[in-house]
Amino acid sequence: MNRGFYFAANGMILNQRKLDCIGNNLANASTAGYKRDTPLVGRFDEQMILVKHREELSGQYSQLYIDTSYTDLEQGFLEYTESPFDVAINGDVYFNIQGYNGEVMLTRNGNWELDDEGYLCLNNSGRILGENGEIYLGTKDFVIDVDGVITVDGQPVDRLRLSYIDPDGDVTKFGANMFTSVQAGAVPEGLRFDIIQGALERSNIDWNYELNMLMNTNRLYEANSTILKLCDSINQGSNSLCKKV
Repeated sequence: MNRGFYFAANGMILNQRKLDCIGNNLANASTAGYKRDTPLVGRFDEQMILVKHREELSGQYSQLYIDTSYTDLEQGFLEYTESPFDVAINGDVYFNIQGYNGEVMLTRNGNWELDDEGYLCLNNSGRILGENGEIYLGTKDFVIDVDGVITVDGQPVDRLRLSYIDPDGDVTKFGANMFTSVQAGAVPEGLRFDIIQGALERSNIDWNYELNMLMNTNRLYEANSTILKLCDSINQGSNSLCKKV
């Protein structure tokens, strides 16, 4: 019976964490540059349950847990806004941001603006980096071509600093759409990508898939909750019989 309690409680915790992850994906479905997370279920195999006071095995079980999640780096859909401060990427490269905390971050969020000093920045996250450092424009009249070259009044100012991450690579996420990765590196020779000014890359969330996963996970959570209540009821009944005896 105690094992039944364990399995039911473990199932509830597992599915609650899945629900949290799915809910976060749905909440960020409209966030520029957001990449969906998938919870990774781990397992301790063949954990031994010992009979009390004896070194004999009474059985084996597998303990499931969620310790981390996998970030899907698949391309999101493009929304064309015609704003010069909206910049999207078609390909497997990332913008570099000089964070205000001093750390360089990667992102696909191209919803930029000019800060008070005339530098190109990403809201409160930091300044956009070019090959020559932080990009100073001082004007809202600029053009970015498909290779990331920025021009003002027909004169090149800088080129966007871009980093490559393999689509199947591993990243560490900060906030909704900022990343770091030990696998990030220079753009490989011959890799094709396009920088698109006047567009934003939205999230790669599939609403139908996420809602379907939400309903299935919620059913599993409720099923484990029902089992836990049933185990508790049986346990109370057993205690009552023992007392009468």
